[in-house]
Order: sequence, then C-alpha cells, then structure tokens
Amino acid sequence: MSHKLILLDGSAFLFRAYFSTLKQHLSNQEGFPTGAMFGVVNAIKRLQRQYPEAKLIAIFDAKGKNFRHELYPQYKAHRKPADDDLVMQIEPLYEIIRAMGFHFMCVPGVEADDVIATLSRCADQHSIKTMIASGDKDLMQLVSENISQLDMTGSTYNRDGVIEKMGVAPEKILDLLALTGDSADNIPGVPSVGPKTAIKWLQAYRDLDGIKENAHEIKGKVGEKLRDNFDLLDLSHRLVSLKFDVDLPCNILESEPGEDSAKLADLYLQYGFSMWHKQLGDVDTSSANETAEQPHEVSKPAQSLLEGYSQTTVLDEAIFTTMVERLKRCKRFVVDLETNSLDYMNAKIVGWVFLIERDSFYIPVAHDYLDAPKQLDFSKVMETLKPILEEASIGKVGQNLKYDAHVLANYQIDLNGITDDTMVKSYVLNSVATRHNMDDLSEHYLNHQTIAFSEVAGKGKKQITFNQVSLEVASPYACEDVIVTDLLNQVLDENLAQYPKLVKLYQRIELPMVKVLLAVERNGVKLDVSSLSMQQLEVKSQMDRIQAQAYELAGEVFNLESPKQIQQILFSEEGLGLEPKKKTPKGAPSTNEEALKLLDHPLVDLILSYRTLTKLNSTYLEALPKQIDLHTQRLHTSYHQAVTATGRLSSSNPNLQNIPIRSELGARIRGAFVASEGCVIIAADYSQIELRIMAHISQDVNLLDAFKHDQDVHSATAATMFKVAIDEVTKEQRRRAKAINFGLIYGMSAFGLAKQIDVSRTEAKEYIDAYFENYPGVAQYMEDTRESAKIQGYVETIMGRRLYLPQINAKNKMLQQHALRTAINAPMQGSSADIIKKAMLDVHDWIGKNNNDIKMIMQVHDELVFEVSADQVEVFSQKIKDLMEGAVLLDIPLKVDVGTGNSWQQAH
Repeated sequence: MSHKLILLDGSAFLFRAYFSTLKQHLSNQEGFPTGAMFGVVNAIKRLQRQYPEAKLIAIFDAKGKNFRHELYPQYKAHRKPADDDLVMQIEPLYEIIRAMGFHFMCVPGVEADDVIATLSRCADQHSIKTMIASGDKDLMQLVSENISQLDMTGSTYNRDGVIEKMGVAPEKILDLLALTGDSADNIPGVPSVGPKTAIKWLQAYRDLDGIKENAHEIKGKVGEKLRDNFDLLDLSHRLVSLKFDVDLPCNILESEPGEDSAKLADLYLQYGFSMWHKQLGDVDTSSANETAEQPHEVSKPAQSLLEGYSQTTVLDEAIFTTMVERLKRCKRFVVDLETNSLDYMNAKIVGWVFLIERDSFYIPVAHDYLDAPKQLDFSKVMETLKPILEEASIGKVGQNLKYDAHVLANYQIDLNGITDDTMVKSYVLNSVATRHNMDDLSEHYLNHQTIAFSEVAGKGKKQITFNQVSLEVASPYACEDVIVTDLLNQVLDENLAQYPKLVKLYQRIELPMVKVLLAVERNGVKLDVSSLSMQQLEVKSQMDRIQAQAYELAGEVFNLESPKQIQQILFSEEGLGLEPKKKTPKGAPSTNEEALKLLDHPLVDLILSYRTLTKLNSTYLEALPKQIDLHTQRLHTSYHQAVTATGRLSSSNPNLQNIPIRSELGARIRGAFVASEGCVIIAADYSQIELRIMAHISQDVNLLDAFKHDQDVHSATAATMFKVAIDEVTKEQRRRAKAINFGLIYGMSAFGLAKQIDVSRTEAKEYIDAYFENYPGVAQYMEDTRESAKIQGYVETIMGRRLYLPQINAKNKMLQQHALRTAINAPMQGSSADIIKKAMLDVHDWIGKNNNDIKMIMQVHDELVFEVSADQVEVFSQKIKDLMEGAVLLDIPLKVDVGTGNSWQQAH
C-alpha cells in the first residue's frame, strides 16, 4: 500500500513524547522544557522519511470541553490537569509544525479523533490510501481497504491485523468499546464486562441490538448487569461514537500551506534544536520577523546522512586483501562486530564491520541460514585481522567498544589503540542530554533514525540471531552502524572541543576506563553456591513463618505478593479498615513500600518484611547461581560507564550496587563471594569520601580541621553542635550528627531529618541551624552553588565533569527543588566517582606488572575488591591503600580502610 495521506494523532504523540523523555530533562539553554516538542517533531520527521510521497496532517485536541461532556459530565473527569512543563510546550510545538509546512488542525468542540474520522471518510470516498498514526484503539473502527493504522511501536494494522489484535473486525470495534467502557476516558460501559465477554457476545449475537434482543439468554450476574444497564450501554455507545461531519478549517485535498524555512530556523535556534537547524542549511532568518510578502531564499533539504559513504559486502578474497592493506596504512578506522549474543563472555562473531575514510565494509563469516552464500574462511579472516586490531599505533573508533573488546578476547585478540568511543564521549559531554546507545545518539545528534535490530531480526519469541539474518538485510544494518559512529564522533568532537576540562576527563579518565572495566569484568568472582542454597532454605523458612503470622493477624489466607489482595485486607471495611496514606493515580489506596511504611500496624510490618525477603531471594539467592559462567565457573557482572547522571558506575547481571549494605542478610550474601584456593579477598573502601570532598570544596575551616587531625568527624560535629567535649559525645548525639552530616549533602530538609532521627520538625530545624552556625563554610558553599547552578545550568566535580541540571529553573517548583538538591550533592557524588576511577586506573597500571598474583574483581560504591595470593596479602594491601589514597590530592587526606578475609563479607 502506497500511502498518500498520513493523519497524525498529535495529542497522542504529544503525551507519549512528554513522558518518554521526562527522565532526560531536555531543555534549551534558558531551561525551557523541550522534550515533548522534540519527541513529536522527531516522530513527524521519521514519518516523512518513511513515507516521503505522503501528505501529513497533524491533528490535535482543542482546549476546553466538547459535545461528549454535554452528554456525560463525568467524561474524562478523573484526569489530572496536564503538567505545567507539558502545557508550556504546546503552543511552540504548534508553531514549529505550521512552519514545517504541514496542515494543522485543532477544531473546538470536538476531539482529534473526530477530525481524524471525518478526514478518513473523505479519503475513503476518494480512494486515497491513508494511514492513521496513533496508538488509540478507538480509531481502529476506521480501518478499511484504504485506511490502515500505525501504532506507537511501529506496528501497522489492516483489517486482519485489527481482528488479530482486538478479537473483532473494525466495524465491531464501536460495539466492543461500548460494552467494555474505557477507564482512561471514564466511559462506564456495562459493569463487569471485559473484552473476552464482549467479544464472545458479539460473535454470538452480531451487534449491540442482537445482544439486547438476546440478553434474556445470558445467565449469571453478568447477564443481570447487562439487562440492568441498557441505558448505560446506550450512553457509552454515544460517547465512543466518532463524528464524521466535522466542519474542517480547510480543504486538505487542494490546499498546501508550504514551509516557512526562515521562521522554522528561528524556532529551532530558540528551542535548542541545533542539529535540525544545521540541516536546514543557510537560511536567511532575518525575514522571519518581517512580513510574509517579502521574498527570502529557501535552502534545499538536507541530503541523507549516509550519502557519500560506500557500503560493500566482502565475499571476495581480493576485495578483503585490498581492504586489509588499507587498514594497515590507516591512522585510525571505525570497527564494530556483529555477534550472536549480548552475553559478552560467550558471544560468537558473525561478521566484522570496518569504516576506512568514507568506505564501509561488512565481512560476514558465520551466516548459516538456508542458501546463505559462501563466506570467507572464519579462521583466516581472524588470523589476518588479529595483528591490526592488536596494533596500538593504529587508532580504533567505535560505539561501546568494551563489548567488542570482550568478544575479541574470547578469540584471544587483545584490542589495542582505542582512540574514541562515541558512547563514552557523549556521556562525558552531557550525561543527561539523552541515553547513550547508538539509536538514541543518532536521533539526538544527527536527527537520523537508524535501522532497528528488531527490523532485521524480529521481536520477542520470533526474534532470530544475527547469523540467521540474510546478507541483503544484515549488510546495510552493519554498515550503517560504522557510518553513524563516524558521524557521531565528528559531531561529538566538535562539541567536546569547546570544553578543555571535559576533553581532559575523557582522554585521561573515561576512555582508559574501558580497558580497566574489561579486565575487571573478565576476572569475575568466585561464588559459593552451597552457601547461597543454605541461605535460601533459611529465608524460605522465615517467609513461611511470616506468612503464617500474617494469616493469623488478617483472619484469612491471602497472597502477600498481591497488591490487590493486600489492598482489600488493609483498607476495606471487611478487612482492617485502615486509613490509606497514599493513593495510586487511579485513586485506589497505594500498597507500595513508601505508602505502607507510613502505616502503623503489625500486619504491615510483616508484609514489608516478607517483601524484603522475597526480593533478596529472587534477586540474589535464586539468581546468582544461574548467572555463573559455565566455562570460567565465575560470576561476571557488567559495569555500565554511561548510565548514571553523576559519573558513578552502575552494574547489572548481577547488580552488585544493590546488595543491602547494613542488613545481616546482605552481609551473608556478600559472604558467598569467596576467594579461590590459595587466595584471599582484599576489600579497600574510601572512608567518608563525600564528606572529605565537601570539606575540600567548601573550604570550611572546622570541617577541614576535623579531617586534618583525623578526628571522628561525626563526633566532632556532635561536639560543636551540642557544645560538649569530643570525648563526652554520647552515641545518640553522634547518631544525630551523622544523620545531619550525610543528610545535608543529599539536600535533606528539616522534615526529612525529623523523620530520620525521630524528633519534632522544630528540633530538627534547630539542629540544622546549629550545624550551619558551626560550619558556615558549608552553608556558604550551598548558597553559592544554588545560585551559580541557576545561572549556568550545571555544577562541576573536582575534575571538571559537568553535571547538567535541566530543571534548575523549571516553573514546576517540585522539579526545581529536586534540581537544587541535586546541585548540592552532585559535585560530591561526581567527584567521588572521579576519584575511584582514577584509583582504578592507577591500580590497573600497577597490576599490569604483577597480574599473576592479584586481580581486581569488583567495584561497588566507594570500594574496590581484589583476589590475591595468600602469601602476598600484606604487601598488596599496603600498595592498594597507598595508590587509592594518593589517587587525587585534596586539601585534606583521603583515607582508605583495608580488610582481608576468605570472603567479601570477612574482608569488610
């Protein structure tokens, strides 16, 4: 089907774009939010690329009520008002869409769906092939021979597709929705009737009239509810019925608005869409502020990014030989691997991808689908490429090269000469601008949508591994990866070059970390499976006891893992009748952990304890043994260098950062991380590193003095706050001082402190005032940081890492307050991350000469963990301590606590 018309459900795309980009905090330089605008315009540009011949019409809901509210005042009544940050973006988005030259419709008194219905009928009558771009199931009733629907995931629905998804044909969608209602729009439907029941009735009785005529045959309570609610059914039918006679503002078959390039360029600049502005070419923006009659030059649309790059599938030995000779002469090239798995320890190479200047090559070596063409010999290709990849003088550029280096290491190839990694470079430039995978980076920096892996390999259960993908599909996908990586590297280079501190951070810390993390991940750690099995038996026994106690308190048996049943037990009149402290977005009592902690009842305590044990059991006791590598018999976590906003590393499979630190169960799980025979575990942990960084950055005299004299800083704080000698500080006074020391770093309020140390808010406020009276340098630092963050939009670590705060000037006060708290804490967290990374680099360099007797096996928070030969423990312990304490020189000394033992727990 060649689409001539695209009807974009703008309101649906707007809300999806807003919430999907919320965590990225996209904004322009003035802090004006732009995430929703970016998402919608990006979606429009994607549709343009996919359907270049089609005319696109953007349709949005108008403000205010419509005819459905007159029919039913409760229509959509439960919906919360849109966030201010979303509302702010609506008019600017409309301006951009109009300037792009698209038809734009926003008709008062009706909804976007009604306008789409009217346009669809018009298109159908003129046999115009039309696609409705929307995820709204209501619009599936419009699908016909000429009309299809494209949902938000990229799936297209024709008549058969609607039947497969909804269970009924398009002409019966209206009746289905009338029966089931719609909780999102507050349309009642028939009580207790869900999709399965409604579909069964429609199959048996054809339509609503048939269902009503035969309602007497339908047995049980659901039959009674149907017969009692014919009026409600009729109302629901009217509410979900679409209008096909909306008075449209223009004739879309004849009129063409035309692009206003000058205005569009101004808007792109104003809202920070620099890449889109660049793609417009040289536009004379001065005319954007003049009358429309004045002529101005319009640039040609930007060419495809991939044009100018060649793509070659290498099946011929002569071509391969020529390519290899070019690789040997290169100063640097882009490299990528296509593999059969994301498991880096076991992934196999399916194909090699290179970009030399503007020529890309895909060398398939293991595609084994039926009728796959003959490919170059795997071993010979690997043997030829190995010395080039190991040659440090030839630079290698890639996206997430740690993964490729792992896979090469599986074949005893040591990837050297890593000169650029676009994932790492983007992260250093701006950790919160976007996610740092290739697809998102390409859209964000190049406005180019890459071929998705699902497009070449399928989705879900039907997904095939890359060796099964045909070369006709695999080669363009593979070649695009190295071309896009090259383009990204150029753009990121230009951006990063503006910030010398960030260039230094990238080149001296983050890029070298790729090899360090590679080594740590490959080293892995030994796990005592029997210890975990014993713990699991004990935990399950404890869960059984808690379950029995809970049943006794509740007076009935219920599922402790079911939020719905817990809701019934705790809050219903038949249950305990407790007063809920928080509610879900739909208005039901919340049973999440935060809400339950506010309740005072022994049953709630049991539920929370049960949840903690369940999570520990499933996340660690059950999962860890399954994650042991079959070949190495060790556990290999994955460290992520480009995820957290602050520069800290995160980990997954397993997530080592989330093992509870203070609980006895967490300690026992750490006890299962053990040393190999003849070896010992060393754990080296930075002591109070964030407080030391605070002392260094704030230059508070009293805080510096406490650390310089190696005092217990919490006791020193308590002594000054409570006006007692340091040796007279009580345990309770020290506990409160510790809560303040760490709490204020994280922006804790008097309310938060009061809750943590169980005092009144007034008393907590007095403590905070006393703290700042004794540490005026800290108070001044916090004030200065807030002010500078508001002005420049970011804060910095001691190594110059920029931590951007897109919401620092947000109109939404809650978002702004969160950003202000982050501004205080981020330099501490980020500097801590900088320091431990520098320490890892120093230790890694030293280990390079002693690698037979020592391995760095884990990094968790402010701690490094090693496995060392038992006869070298004392020497290595001291050397590790010296290197970590000397990693960065602050105005007060860094302190590292070192412990040893047969397990990670014992080494603490």
